[in-house]
Amino acid sequence: MNEWIEELCDITAAGDRVVLVTVAGSRGSSPREVGAKMIVSSDTTVGTIGGGQLEYQCTRIAVDLLEAEEQATLRKFPLGASMGQCCGGVVDILFEPISSGLPGWLQVIRGLHGQREPAAIVTAIDSAAQKFVVTTDNQFGSAGEELPRAIQESIQERLAHARGAYRVDDWFVEPIVGSNFNIAVFGAGHVGSAVVASLSSLDCNIRWIDSRRNIFRNTPSNVRSIESADPALEVAAMPVDSCYLVMTHSHAIDFEICDRVLRRGDAAYCGLIGSVSKRRRFEKRYRDQGMPQAVIDELVCPIGVDGISGKKPAEIAVSAAAEVLQAYERATLRGSAAYPDNVLPIRQ
Repeated sequence: MNEWIEELCDITAAGDRVVLVTVAGSRGSSPREVGAKMIVSSDTTVGTIGGGQLEYQCTRIAVDLLEAEEQATLRKFPLGASMGQCCGGVVDILFEPISSGLPGWLQVIRGLHGQREPAAIVTAIDSAAQKFVVTTDNQFGSAGEELPRAIQESIQERLAHARGAYRVDDWFVEPIVGSNFNIAVFGAGHVGSAVVASLSSLDCNIRWIDSRRNIFRNTPSNVRSIESADPALEVAAMPVDSCYLVMTHSHAIDFEICDRVLRRGDAAYCGLIGSVSKRRRFEKRYRDQGMPQAVIDELVCPIGVDGISGKKPAEIAVSAAAEVLQAYERATLRGSAAYPDNVLPIRQ
């Protein structure tokens, strides 16, 4: 998620000097993905780059940088026995001291993100003081500085579909775009509420739908609650490759929702809460209506990953959330575009 943008703005606007700590590269096993961030100020840390000795040492370095007038620096950390970690990989960590007051690039990215306009933060690997913001049709940098045109065009070409951070030659690129992980949860009962609570901590967009009035309480910021007299109509509002979890109070409503999802033919996941016998009843009715068996087979029922048999709402929620995440990652891998020759996924 991109909550760090607002958090960094709030801290710097309050007059505090901070160090922005970013995982800028990894090779082999590492505790966090490239692009993970931590904000270190004189009295607090926000976010995490993976915990353990890596985070401990990086926090100490950041605290030292708070007192020094040093420029940004990139450091390499082998995650082996010498650090007291057993990941075995190597990570590059970017330390960026930020004086009190919003830097120009942060003001720009905050405005663009608030307007939901795709953009990328671009940092020179060998000179982190060089920083730009690139949109689909423009670039923003310090006065008198410009990103090389070939690099700018390469970033703009990928901006619509790039999600994770990557490198283009000697530039570190961090796309700041809205999540394409879209989930529809039908039903706001005990299980539906537990599922939304579990999923909403992920970088995703959730549409939470129920036909009952005044049933939603305390919805997280990435959740849109919808009261609808006909929940099945909300299926049409979802983007391609969405994930659907169907768990309303009515088998008839469940049946209609699943019917519409399956007939769309573009879901990354369609999960229906219920037993094997409920699935069999639904399957028979779909076959009687002429639905091909290959389409029916896309329905997941019962839901949840193997090995979790608990029936409590929180247990079902954890199991279902894991299954949805698996389905989303499979869909993401299927849709991944080949990298241009000059684009290097940093994890390699």
